[in-house]
Amino acid sequence: MSKKHLVSAGAFLVALGALFIPIEGKAPAATGPIAKAGSLDLSGFSSAPPGAPLDLLFIHHSVGGQLLADPGPEKEKASCVYETHPNGGGLKKRLLEQGYRVHEASYGSAIGEDTDLFHWAPKFRDRMDSVLRVALNDQKHPDGVVNRIVVFKSCYPNNRFVGEGAAPGNPAGPELTVWNAKATLSSLLPELAKRKDTLFVYMTAPANILKRSKEPAWKWSAKKILGKPSEAEVAQRQADLARSFNNWVKSPEGWLSGYPEKNVVVFDYYDVLTNKGESNFSQHGSEGNTDNHPSREGNERAADEFVPFLNQAVRRMGLTT
Repeated sequence: MSKKHLVSAGAFLVALGALFIPIEGKAPAATGPIAKAGSLDLSGFSSAPPGAPLDLLFIHHSVGGQLLADPGPEKEKASCVYETHPNGGGLKKRLLEQGYRVHEASYGSAIGEDTDLFHWAPKFRDRMDSVLRVALNDQKHPDGVVNRIVVFKSCYPNNRFVGEGAAPGNPAGPELTVWNAKATLSSLLPELAKRKDTLFVYMTAPANILKRSKEPAWKWSAKKILGKPSEAEVAQRQADLARSFNNWVKSPEGWLSGYPEKNVVVFDYYDVLTNKGESNFSQHGSEGNTDNHPSREGNERAADEFVPFLNQAVRRMGLTT
């Protein structure tokens, strides 16, 4: 192709892009389907604090550490275990006020290092005794003390699904499809059922924000001509799949369908951050909604909901006096 033809083709693509690309290359607003799903009904149980102290372990990375931290300048006790943070939700303080003894495992520790979806089944299968003994990262409780509650969550990259995948899915992954994610959580339940005296709280991974596309007009147009999805379309598809998966996780007809025990519950952090279905993207990103880490406001909302939810789940299981 001659230089003249190349210039003409490039001009055509730019002109075509101008017809469809929003000004400054901004990604389109979230328009994907937002299907709501019910969750386990705990309304019949009191949200009052438990009658006796309970040791609680939260396995997390940066987002969970910030959710637990008090708001304030960043001050770390250990890697991603914060005393204060600008995004602090104050959850740890609230839990302490309810009588829980809060422990954390995060980056760099044997139990806290790996927290992606495909890590949970082997972690709880092979290291359950260690999980129940964690006081802080690799520090252990004294003999006779165990964690009666284990909260665990993955981070926002675990909501970036590459597709639906094929049933029944592979619990080992490694491809992050919806079916593989369902398979790995389903493979986890038999391990949790072995510890009927321990309450396991799965916290859904936080939603990703809708970032402004940096894709130039010519590239967007070229993808359209070739039938390939744009960056914005890929992000929207991931968000829609994340909604579908997290709805399945929390639904009594989904992940926990047929599970006979009362020691597993789901807190839908994803739904809180999306304003209960206002979008399939987080509405509470930090740094002016430009960073996927939830903001202080988002984390405080989650903390507001988590405390009574946990108290009710504890009473449903019979851990209170």
